[in-house]
Amino acid sequence: MNIVLVPGYMLDDDLWADVAEDLAQVGSLSHADLSRDATIECMAQRLLKDAPEQFVLIGFSMGGYVAREVVRLAPTRVMGLILIATSSRGDTEIQAQRKATVARTPSSSKFGGLSRGAIMSSLGSAHANELLIARIRAMSVRLGGDVFMRQSSLVRRGDADQLGSIHCPTLVIAAADDRLRSLDEAMELHAGISGSQLAVIPGTGHMIPLEVPGELLDVIRPWLSNLVATGATS
Repeated sequence: MNIVLVPGYMLDDDLWADVAEDLAQVGSLSHADLSRDATIECMAQRLLKDAPEQFVLIGFSMGGYVAREVVRLAPTRVMGLILIATSSRGDTEIQAQRKATVARTPSSSKFGGLSRGAIMSSLGSAHANELLIARIRAMSVRLGGDVFMRQSSLVRRGDADQLGSIHCPTLVIAAADDRLRSLDEAMELHAGISGSQLAVIPGTGHMIPLEVPGELLDVIRPWLSNLVATGATS
């Protein structure tokens, strides 16, 4: 089994570091690069260019939008889909206005990473510790100001009306204490993708792979094992 991991906004491969060793026992891992493109469509096309012929996709947050675009572009290549802390909703008018403002702002070489407030809003209260805050900021610093500009102005179009076209086995995972993506949004994905499964992990905010990697693995591993057992990946 090949597994492609798709990170979220201003996150790099370190997002998956605490689950990668376990997942590597299930399949061969590769990491999608979302740092070089300015649209969801281009990110998905790059992923398909770099990915194995067939694979299971695991998309986190913004990466969930990219993952669903990949399924639409190449449905026969995606053997399974896991969507973590993501949504099918498009940008609100306020979000669109903010992104337009960012797009008009000159790039700065003084980018110091995501703000403490932005990082705190992505974490559950039980996990908002200094080590995790620093780890998330470090990922954004490594990606840099140019990537920040591209990803901050990235347009996310709603695709609720296209969810019915996803026919591969799908697992939707939500966080009970997510302040960025609501349980309603996860339920919309679950309802829109026929045959999908929904799992809600308690005691965590948006950053599930960093906050509760063990609990995330407890949900993902049996689902992947069942995927293999049913022959969906062959």
